[in-house]
Amino acid sequence: MATPTLPTRLNEAQPYALGLFRAVVGLLFLCRGAASLFGVLGGAAGGGTIAAGTWPGWYAAVIQLVAGGLVMLGTGTRSAAFLASGSMAYAYFTAHQPEALFPLQNGGEASAMFCWAFLLLVFTGPGALALDRWSAPRGADRPAEDPKERAAAA
Repeated sequence: MATPTLPTRLNEAQPYALGLFRAVVGLLFLCRGAASLFGVLGGAAGGGTIAAGTWPGWYAAVIQLVAGGLVMLGTGTRSAAFLASGSMAYAYFTAHQPEALFPLQNGGEASAMFCWAFLLLVFTGPGALALDRWSAPRGADRPAEDPKERAAAA
């Protein structure tokens, strides 16, 4: 039997790398929401918390906390990632882009990166080790994790 090539090994690891990417991005997003809502991890931009019900900051922080948690766990990943991506696009174009054209000039790097990272998850799905994959029946929404199972299912 021939030794697998590097591209073959990387392709086999892809669902796990995507799952790790999803979990880390979700955790980082959740932490931003927790910081804004509860003052943990350094608090909101001013060092405190955002007053409940204030537009748009409090609502954005709730989206960050909830969508970040769902994405991190891999539960409703595509829907939560779509909501998170849209909220970050809104944040970028309303709060950052009017200040200057490029993210490095207007301080919108985090909003832009979160927006594109979540949009990627909308199209790729949660990857491996997501709660959705363990609870959903195998089918169109739950492809096989093992490349051999995937080939057998095709």
